[in-house]
Formats: sequence, C-alpha cells, structure tokens
Amino acid sequence: MERKGKGTYEMEGQKDAANKLLHIMYFTLIISVMNATIFNVVLTSIREEFMLTASQVSWMTTGYGIMYAIGSVTYGKLADRYRLKDLLTFGFILMVTGSLLGLLAQHYGMMVAGRMLQAAGGAVIPAVSMIIPAKYFPPENRGRAIGTMVSGLALGTAISPIAASLVTGMLHWRMLFCFSLFILLVLPVFRKYLQEEPERTGSKLDWIGGFLLAGTIALILLAITYSSWLFFGTGFVFLALFILRIRSAEEPFVQPALFHNRRYVLGVGIALLAASLSSGMPFIMPQLLTNISHVSPAFIGFVMFPGAMASALLGRTGGKLADERGSGFLFYLAAAPLLVSFGILSVFPGMPPAYIWIFLILASTGQTFIQVATSNSVSLTLTQEHVGVGMGFLTMMTFIIGAVSTSLIGKVLDWGAPIQLNPLLFHEQAMSYSNAFSLLFTVLVVVVALYSILVRARKTIGSSISSTQK
Repeated sequence: MERKGKGTYEMEGQKDAANKLLHIMYFTLIISVMNATIFNVVLTSIREEFMLTASQVSWMTTGYGIMYAIGSVTYGKLADRYRLKDLLTFGFILMVTGSLLGLLAQHYGMMVAGRMLQAAGGAVIPAVSMIIPAKYFPPENRGRAIGTMVSGLALGTAISPIAASLVTGMLHWRMLFCFSLFILLVLPVFRKYLQEEPERTGSKLDWIGGFLLAGTIALILLAITYSSWLFFGTGFVFLALFILRIRSAEEPFVQPALFHNRRYVLGVGIALLAASLSSGMPFIMPQLLTNISHVSPAFIGFVMFPGAMASALLGRTGGKLADERGSGFLFYLAAAPLLVSFGILSVFPGMPPAYIWIFLILASTGQTFIQVATSNSVSLTLTQEHVGVGMGFLTMMTFIIGAVSTSLIGKVLDWGAPIQLNPLLFHEQAMSYSNAFSLLFTVLVVVVALYSILVRARKTIGSSISSTQK
C-alpha cells in the first residue's frame, strides 16, 4: 500500500480547509447579500411613509454602500494585525447592533444610521470572501472558487426579494431588519474552523487616508442627491487631499504602486463598469414594476426571482468556463444577453410583467458571467504579495461605484417622476416617468458597449506586455 508523505498530508489538509472555508463563506454571502438588497423591494413604501424623493430614499442602499466600501478595505488591513475570527466576531456584533437600531428607529435618519451600522459590521464579509479564492486556490481552479462565491451572491439575491415580499405582505417592512440576525448562526462555525493565529504587529492603518476617502465618497453622493455644488466642491478638495496623502504617507490607505500595473488598472475599470450594471438593476426594477407596471410590493419578488435564480445556478458554470476557455471568452459571452435585454427594455419599459421576467433572466445571466470574469481576471494580474490589497481595493471601488450608480439612478427617476399625480394629466405624467426608465436602460446599453471596448483594449495591452517581457 502506498504511503503518503507528510507533505502530501499537509497539502490535502490545506485543500480541505480551503474547501470548508469556501462552503462557509457561501452561506455567509447569502445572508450578507440578503441584508444588503432586501430593502430594494420596499423602497417605494418607505418613500411614501416618510414622504421622500427617489434620490433621498436611495440612501437606504447608498449609505450602506459607502460604509461597505470603506469597511471592506479597512477590515482587510486590520487582518494584517488581528485574528480573523476576532474581526469576524466584532463585525457580526456590530451588524446585529445596527439591525436593532433600524428596527426601533422612529425617524428616517435613524433608520439610515442603522443601515450604515449594519454595513460597518457586515463589511468584514467581502474583506474575507474576495481574498479566499485568490489566496487559497491555484490559478487553474480559481475560476470555480470565484464562481461558487458568485453563486452565493446570486442565491442571496434570488431569495431576498421573495423574503422581502412575504415579510412585507404578512407583517411589516421594518421586520426586514431582522434578517441580519441570522449571521450569528455562522459565527461559531468560523471560530471553530479558522486557524488559530497570534495577533501580529503589522503595518499601521492610515486612518487619515481612510477618513479622507470616506469623506470624498460621502460628499460626492450628497452632491448628487441634493444637486449641491458646495458638496461637490468640498468633495473635490477631499479627493485632492486624499491623493496627496497616499503619495506622502509611509503606509498609505491605498498603495499607489497598484496603479503602475496597467493590466490591473484596466481590469478594475472593466469591473467597475460591470458593478454599475449589477448594482443598477436591483434598484431600477422594483421601481419600474411598482410605478410603471403597478405590481404590488408583495409580488415584485416573484417577478425578479427567476432571473436571480438563473444567476445562482449558472455561477459555477461561469467559473468553469473561465478556467477552461479564459476570462476573455466569458466577457464576450456576457455582453450578448445584456445588450438584448437592456435594448428591448429601453424601447418597451412598460411591457407586462409576464414578459419582463424573461429579459431579467438574460440580464442576470450576463451580470453573473461578468462578475466571475472580472474577479478572476483581476486576481490573475496580481502577485501573491499584492493579492490582499489589490482585491481589497477592487471590492471597495465596486461598492463605491454601486453607491454612485444608485444615487444617479435616483436623480434620473426624480426627473421623470411627478411630484403629485394630477388626474387630468395622468397620461402625460406616466409617459414622463416611462421616458426616465427608457433613458436609464439606454445608458446601460452604452455601458455594455464601453465594457466591450475596454475588454478588447485589455487584451491588446496584455499581448503587448507579454511581447515586451519576451
């Protein structure tokens, strides 16, 4: 009988540990994405109850996105100094505290504060989930690992609107704050399977740089929401100070050396365009179904469910295609269904819900393949010593662009939506709102076209770099 050496056992143990972490993260991501998106279905109800505009109510997701973006990088840097199980414990407790605050809130401002506190704790999840495939799986298997992660995200997206619709129909939308309490179920599992590791005296965290970046994002989003040049100008000042900070700080919040890697920069650019697509749809579709198709919040989730479920089922398939055919093949494969679905919805935004779900399946499939392709592609441009900070920066920028996209979409809907329906002008006002949705889907078509151009440019640059290195 062949005896296995010590090295073989160690390799098998590492592989087994990586697979266990991947499965745990899969379930955790389902809970995380549900917590992040579960309020999308009821934004119209919140807007009516608190008498808000579409851009103001978008802060239920925008505020969450800001904290999630900054927190994902912050936790990634703190992981160099503290044990992962301790960071996860702190993050999960903070997330639950935010849920309780939102549940008990009597004013909209307190509710947004509860959502942001949720995000400040929940941001520990992407900080861990984006590094595991890049660090614990070899390049030839990385696409499958990333596909599993994306499947978890998609399954959470599929369950989220259904759960929100059921809770809203049976109880009240405030009870949606209770879903993040399920995160406590996975905490004992993480504490059991994560390796024991001593606290390290790693690099210092650049709190000043983090504050300047957070201020820049918040001010720009406030400028979009309130159409204020004062906020925009102040945000530009914060951005200039942030750039000076990362150039002068000994250990900056974001490493400038990352931007010397042209393939990484283009990969991030493509990923950000993809993020604008995937973050825009969950916000646009409930608004369209409510205001144009007149679907009640209790049934919106059922219209959106097939598309999200298709993403969950095809995530691993996309990962296998990325491993076998390359990320470039998956990039172009994703563009076709996106162009078809966005193009038709831009012309017929008021089509019956019975047809809308078909195009949501096409759009969701394209978005899933894009997510797998971009994450896999970016991870392959980084060396092992830059994987953590590189993937952390990608995660941060993904949530930032998602927050910006949501705010801009809210402003477009503010432009198209009537302040108060006038029965004598109902048809004209409804047409104006329909035109706003047509404009949004037309913009998404343009974004897909830009995405295809960037993919081609990245391939050309990659070939140029390879020839130079030879």
